[in-house]
Amino acid sequence: MNIPPKSPPALKRTGIILQPDRKRVLIRPFIPSNRKSAERRAQRLLALSEKQNQILLNEVFHEFQGRHPQQIQELLMNQFENLPNWLIPDASISSERKQLIAAYFSNEYSLEAAALFNPSIVPHPEQGEKGLNFILSLRATGEGHISSIEFRTGFVDDHQKITIHSPNRHVTAPQQIKNASYEKSLFERKLQELGHLNERSRGMLASCGETFTFEELRRSLYPTLEESGIDDPNFDRDARAILLLARSNYEVKFSPKQNLSERILFPSSPTEVNGIEDARFVLFQNTDGSKMYYATYTAYDGKCILPQLLETPDFLHFRFNTLNGPAVQNKGMALFPRKINGLYAMLARQDDENIFIMFSDHLYFWYSTQILLEPRYPWEFVKIGNCGSPIETEAGWLVLTHGVGAMRKYSIGAILLDLNDPTRVIGRLQEPLITPDEIEREGYVPNVVYTCGALAHDRTLIIPYAMSDSASSFATVSIDDMLSAMV
Repeated sequence: MNIPPKSPPALKRTGIILQPDRKRVLIRPFIPSNRKSAERRAQRLLALSEKQNQILLNEVFHEFQGRHPQQIQELLMNQFENLPNWLIPDASISSERKQLIAAYFSNEYSLEAAALFNPSIVPHPEQGEKGLNFILSLRATGEGHISSIEFRTGFVDDHQKITIHSPNRHVTAPQQIKNASYEKSLFERKLQELGHLNERSRGMLASCGETFTFEELRRSLYPTLEESGIDDPNFDRDARAILLLARSNYEVKFSPKQNLSERILFPSSPTEVNGIEDARFVLFQNTDGSKMYYATYTAYDGKCILPQLLETPDFLHFRFNTLNGPAVQNKGMALFPRKINGLYAMLARQDDENIFIMFSDHLYFWYSTQILLEPRYPWEFVKIGNCGSPIETEAGWLVLTHGVGAMRKYSIGAILLDLNDPTRVIGRLQEPLITPDEIEREGYVPNVVYTCGALAHDRTLIIPYAMSDSASSFATVSIDDMLSAMV
C-alpha cells in the first residue's frame, strides 16, 4: 500500500514586496587602472583657470546637491583626501580646485540598480513591551554585479502583521577604524593556514606586540624589507600575504545619528572587492549570557569565492574576519545560535550538492565536516543547502533548506535536527514549503525563491525570501503545523 506524502503546512504570503530603488546612490572612487591616463586627466583639470574651475564646480553643486546625506562640498573634500598621493603632488591648490578634481575622479554608484534580494532577519537590539522589532539584511546588487549589505527595520504585532519601515533616501558607507587591532597568536595561526608562516614572516612580525594595529604592522614590514637588501621574491610574497590577511580582517563603524536603513556595508577588502554576498545573520548567545550578532557571508574578488564572518554587537560597529581551515569551502555556511556540547556548530555545503555539519572549538577555524543531508525528493534532486541559521525549538533545531529541481527551479523546504545531537535528522518536509508562483518566478534568475534566514515569533515562523534574485517578500507559517507535517 502506497502512503501519499504529507502535504506541506499552510503558508501565508503577506503581499509585501521590497523592490530595488535606483535612487539610493553612494559616491565611489572613479580612478582608471592606467596611471598615465589618470595623470593626464588631473593635468587637464590643473590647467583650468580659477574662473573656469569655479564655473564647472558650480555645475556639479547644482546637479548633485541633495542626493547625499552630507553637503556635496564636504563629500568631495573627503574624496580628494582619499586620492592616491602620486595623482596630485602639489597639495597647495585651492579647496575649490580639490573639489573639482575629486568630482572628476568620483562617480555615483546605484547600490540597488539590479536587485534587492536574499534577506535574513534577526531581532532588533531594542525591543518594546509588545510585538517584535526586527532588523532585515538584504543583498543589494548594482553595476558590475557588485553586491553589498543593506538594512531595513520592521515590526511584527501580536496578530503577526508585518510592517516594514520606509528606508531613508540616502545611504552612507562606514568609517574604517584606523586603529583596528590584531591578536598576534591568531594572526600567525591564520598565516600558517595560508602557508606563509615561516622564519621570514616571523621575523617581519617580530617587532609587533601581542596585539598590534595595521599601522604598527606596516611599520614592522617595510623597514624589514628596506634593510634586508636581499632581492628575494619569496620575501616580498610573504609580506604581501601578511598585508592581504590584515586588510581582509578589518573594522568599520557608523555614526549613531545615522538611521539603520542609511548604513551600507560596501566591499572593502581585497577578498571581497567584487561583492559581499548572501549574509546569514544570527543572534548568538554566549555561554556567559552575553549576545553578539554574527553573519557568515561569501566574499568574491572577481575570481574566487571565500566564506567569511562579520560580527557586530549593535549594528554600528562591525568587524570582518577571515574563516580558516580545510572545511571552509564553497558558499552557504550558517552558524548555530549557540554552542552545542561546548563547541561552535555550523552548517555548510562543501560539495555544492549536500548539506554538511561541522564543529569547532574556535569560531574562526574549521577542520572537519560530515554529511548531514543528501537530496531525496525530486524537487531537490540537483542539490540542497541551508537557508540560514538553525532556529531552536523545544522539538529540535528547525532548519530551512533550499532544493534545486528540474529546470533549475529553487524551492524552500525544512528539516528538524536533534537538539543535543544535531548530526541526527529527526524530521523532514517531503514537499516544499515555498515554490515560486507566477509572480515570483520572473526575474534576473527565473524560478527561484531563497532566504538567508527566518525568525520565530509566538509559534509563527516569519520568512523573508527573495523572488528570482530581483526583489524580496515575506511569508508566515505556523511552527506547530510545520512540525506536524514532517516525517
